Amino acid sequence: MRDLFIVSTFIKLLLIPAYRSTDFEVHRNWLAITHSLPIDKWYIENTSEWTLDYPPFFAWFEKTLSMFAAFVDPEMLKVDNLGYASTETILFQRLTVIVSELVLYFALVRYAKYFGNKMTESIHIHFQYNGFLYGILILSIVEAKRNNLLASGILFAILLNFKHIYLYMAPAYFVYLLKAYCFTGQAHENRFSIQRLIALGGSVIAIFGISFGPFIYLGQLPAVFQRLFPFTRGLCHAYWAPNFWALYAGADRVCIILAKRFGWSLNQEAITSMTRGYVGDTQFAVLPTVEALHTMLITVLVQLVVLQKLWRKPTFDNFLSSLTLCTFASYLFGWHVHEKAIMIVLIPYGLMASNSKVNLRVFGILSAAGIFSLYPLLFRSTETPIKITLTLLWFCAIIPGLAYSMKTPLKNLLSTIEENYLMGLLVLQLYTGFIHDIVFGQNNLQFLPLMITSLYCSVGIVYGWALFMINYLSG
Repeated sequence: MRDLFIVSTFIKLLLIPAYRSTDFEVHRNWLAITHSLPIDKWYIENTSEWTLDYPPFFAWFEKTLSMFAAFVDPEMLKVDNLGYASTETILFQRLTVIVSELVLYFALVRYAKYFGNKMTESIHIHFQYNGFLYGILILSIVEAKRNNLLASGILFAILLNFKHIYLYMAPAYFVYLLKAYCFTGQAHENRFSIQRLIALGGSVIAIFGISFGPFIYLGQLPAVFQRLFPFTRGLCHAYWAPNFWALYAGADRVCIILAKRFGWSLNQEAITSMTRGYVGDTQFAVLPTVEALHTMLITVLVQLVVLQKLWRKPTFDNFLSSLTLCTFASYLFGWHVHEKAIMIVLIPYGLMASNSKVNLRVFGILSAAGIFSLYPLLFRSTETPIKITLTLLWFCAIIPGLAYSMKTPLKNLLSTIEENYLMGLLVLQLYTGFIHDIVFGQNNLQFLPLMITSLYCSVGIVYGWALFMINYLSG
């Protein structure tokens, strides 16, 4: 475990000069907002387009970092200093990410202690403050494994107040804690404990009160919620997350081609709305329009199918599976899902990868499609060898290592179709990385490689989800 942490840290240090995504400016701006402005301005300030849209605990986290940032380079803490990226600023933000991931390392050490070393190898490396948040999540899962359910619930409530995307997991936590913690005795007795409900509910309410209390007092709760839940954004992100709605949008593109061929009338605004990269209402030219309410209903229905088994059999294994499947449902069917959200599916699923041959098989498919779907975020040609090499090294080490720990031969792990699908990812990389620019030129049909990547990865991710669901419900 220590060696893995040292190697991952070394890799991140080497990548400090590498490409910076928009997240770099996002977090620089949040440092400036929380340091330079009073609390009543945090969630209404909009000088930058990258407004503060994480829950209050993360805002206070940024505020804490800004106290140290002031000694490194005060210029980064000016709200109107948009796009500022001095060498000191880059080093500060990169190094604070690495330091914050000591929480992840601590969580993995505890996880190895109670679960065994073989499963911790499946944890991913992510160069952002997400590693710190994954650490809190894993600590919560560890406490659930140890049957310290109150501590598990408290840690998860803290996590929600750092980043609200973890609401994807909330239904599984709610059902598991209610049934496994608030009901006591043997299964045939099933006595409800009001004392435990008060302890659990009171702890969660206290955490949310600490987090949102100041903004309730200032009368700014609506402004905070508007930032946290921006439903004015469209169904699909500018680069389609590889989920069900990517396939739906792709089907609409196919229907447009057919409609043009047969002379059907089409909405021209809808034709371009899905491929111009705007953030706004998503329009479909042929297929029915999807509203936020529709995505919520579908997500809830899929989650209920999963949760009914957890309610009947509230074991830890069922909890971890339900946790992952609830997150998966939100990723596949949610509103305006970001492509990086696949990571919060892969992280908990990675903890189960060595439980069975089926889990390892699904994990291999999901990891390949999920990791490849993130390639467009590192779009510079100089970064292509790095991301391909790291991916291949990861697969050559992790999947065989997990298979060896399970005493499962790799030879018959995947079907022929599944193996061909994974080989297709290499062909896809050749097209998106080289062939497209040769055939069409660098400035033509720029959305096409993104669309093809999203659609191809969607097939693997939806397929992996279906295998996972079938295996869970039939077990």
